[in-house]
Amino acid sequence: MSELALALVGGLGVFYLYTAATHRWSGWRLGPATTGPATSSPRRSAQWLVQAGLRDVRPAQFLAAVLSLLAVGSLVGFAIFGGLIPALVVGAVLATAPVAAHRTRRRRNLAEAQEAWPRMIEEIRVMTGSAGRSVPQALFEVGRRGPAELRPAFAAAQREWLLSTDFDRTLDALKQRLADHTADIVCETLLVAHQLGGTDLDRRLAALAEDRVSDTQGRKDAVARQAGARFARWFTVLVPVGMALVGMSIGDGRAAYATSYGQALVVVALVVIIACWLAATHVMALPEEQRVFPEVSTQGEQR
Repeated sequence: MSELALALVGGLGVFYLYTAATHRWSGWRLGPATTGPATSSPRRSAQWLVQAGLRDVRPAQFLAAVLSLLAVGSLVGFAIFGGLIPALVVGAVLATAPVAAHRTRRRRNLAEAQEAWPRMIEEIRVMTGSAGRSVPQALFEVGRRGPAELRPAFAAAQREWLLSTDFDRTLDALKQRLADHTADIVCETLLVAHQLGGTDLDRRLAALAEDRVSDTQGRKDAVARQAGARFARWFTVLVPVGMALVGMSIGDGRAAYATSYGQALVVVALVVIIACWLAATHVMALPEEQRVFPEVSTQGEQR
């Protein structure tokens, strides 16, 4: 087992050295690091929870749930395979369940917000134009009729407006709760229009709505084309697991897993399954747009 572990670590080290020398990749990922504005890990994790609809969940609580599942999964893995290393691998896989579930929820919330924003932008454009509403009034009226997932953020922003009448702080509160790149763009556009005035807002909002419609439709088309590949990805997990269960039920198959050779093969198989799943996920992942004005304070400094 120790020789196998050393071989795996050595192979991973060679991969990192080769990709760093030939492709200039950096970091621990199995691909190039994404570029974007630098964000501290605690702030990034808090923003991730906000986007997943878990604003009231602290990162420490989320980590406690992950560690609990790690312990449960390790016990289950030890009961099945009778070895420490396979048990830890099974526990690590099970511990990712909350991360995967909330990541799916986050993507769904972002997709719903992206689909709603073009209509909301058009309503704001009509209200600030022909209806004669002020920019804050139009924003809050549209927010009250928006998707249920977005309404609490607009309600909190409206409370901030009623207390301070500071539109800059109000939009900061809205951006912080929505944590969405489209919301950042819309808020900054409305802020400039509110501060400078003029008749150019209608044209800018119309162009922004058209751009959001194009982006949303493009992402829908990409997801639709990946439907077959996403379904086939499950076979990288279901087929090996099914074969393992069948093998355990035939003859002395279960006893074979308890040997050192069997334990080594179990670890290798689990690592290969995880690597195939992660590779398929990385290949099919759609690029996420970076937030352009994340949580800017009233003094103009980034928090």
